[in-house]
Amino acid sequence: MAENSTTQLKSDAIFDQMKLHLSTDDSKELIKKIGLVYQINIVPKKIRFNEKVYVVDLKKGETKEGSYEDGKPDATFLFTDADFVKIATEKMNP
Repeated sequence: MAENSTTQLKSDAIFDQMKLHLSTDDSKELIKKIGLVYQINIVPKKIRFNEKVYVVDLKKGETKEGSYEDGKPDATFLFTDADFVKIATEKMNP
């Protein structure tokens, strides 16, 4: 249940790409259109062990590691690392 920022996940690279994209002018329309905050909890294999938490804030246009601290996120998702990578790469339909 505790966050473990030392765990390396394949999902980390996807969140790095999101962070880069959200810093570009191309993302402004997406941020304006969606305007929600998502907390995404990723675990290496087994649910609730070595969980890593990310926030994708489409109100501010930010992605960060760690729990959402400005109230409650609009939605929280829990994925295994492998499933999140499959969904992000369109190899699995959520």
